[in-house]
Amino acid sequence: MTYNWQQHDWPDFRYDLSPVEDALLTLAEKTGRTSGLLRGLKEETQIQAMVDVMVEEAIKTSEIEGEYLSRKEVMSSIRKNLGLGQPIEQVKDKRAEGAAALMIDVRNSYRDALSKEKLCEWHQLIMTGSRGIKSGQWRSHKEPMQVISGSVGKPKVHFEAPPSSRVPKEMTRFIAWFNETAPGSQQEIKRPVVRAAVAHIYFESIHPFEDGNGRIGRALSEKALSQGIGQPVLLSLSRTIEANRKQYYEALQAGQQSNDLTAWVTWFVNMAVEAQKHAEEQIEFTLKKTKFFDRFTDKLNERQLKVMSRILEEGPKGFKAGLNTKKYIGITDTSKATATRDLQDLVEKRALVPFGGGRSTRYEANLEG
Repeated sequence: MTYNWQQHDWPDFRYDLSPVEDALLTLAEKTGRTSGLLRGLKEETQIQAMVDVMVEEAIKTSEIEGEYLSRKEVMSSIRKNLGLGQPIEQVKDKRAEGAAALMIDVRNSYRDALSKEKLCEWHQLIMTGSRGIKSGQWRSHKEPMQVISGSVGKPKVHFEAPPSSRVPKEMTRFIAWFNETAPGSQQEIKRPVVRAAVAHIYFESIHPFEDGNGRIGRALSEKALSQGIGQPVLLSLSRTIEANRKQYYEALQAGQQSNDLTAWVTWFVNMAVEAQKHAEEQIEFTLKKTKFFDRFTDKLNERQLKVMSRILEEGPKGFKAGLNTKKYIGITDTSKATATRDLQDLVEKRALVPFGGGRSTRYEANLEG
């Protein structure tokens, strides 16, 4: 098998957008609607929506690579770096700090031209807390850089990247391409999502670092989208990719076998539409969450507020199996009798809605007012 970088037309990518004309229109409409929803929120709610999206992106982009971070620690790191001034949980996981710092830097530097220094800085951030990886520098080992699966005895090679000796030249060309296709440039790619799709597979095909290429590739897609709309994009590509991880790797692998990227761009655009739909839902949830605490902050005790905050940190559905007495006790470190009274009070005040029954009773937040 010959890979894209081994073919005579590398990296002269081509693609046909006719299969995604409707999806591109839908994406433009939803992006506009999301921006309108965000502008209609109070400033503090806008900030909370931004934080929620960055937290989700940091967690999901790591999960795609099999790395699981604490939501609470990622959120604490992001809020601390943004100087939001609220009480912060102690962050013990350096990986959470690095992931949070990457999200903030991608957002803050989206206007800037891409450079080797910026990519190496991002790599250092995501490798925070990792051992045995040369962070902040291109790979230099002589062994082939392969994406493999399967057992040790029977590995399956999905892709082999260019040898390390070619990486500096390939990355110089990639960085030039990224900057030359930016808005207002001579070779501008008019559709931001198409540029984001091409940037992702182009970068992933070079695979310039020992580890962390997927996370940086997704950050580059976010940078391309943000540059295209002229403001930091408010959506989590990684959340949608993680939910469709198998299809993502299949589409990426197929795309790396040719420099005709029609199938890859089609998959990526449709994935971006789903991500934008979720962003709209996330903003609506953030607004509901804000209204919830406006209604109940003065009516609940400290334990109850702690529990409700913890539930709503998990997103629109709260805990997967719902809140129960045991979880309430675990969060508040209180007695079973107190937890039972608190839960009953939350139900009576319509802050919680019970479901199930008897010992299997669970609760979920009532966000409908």
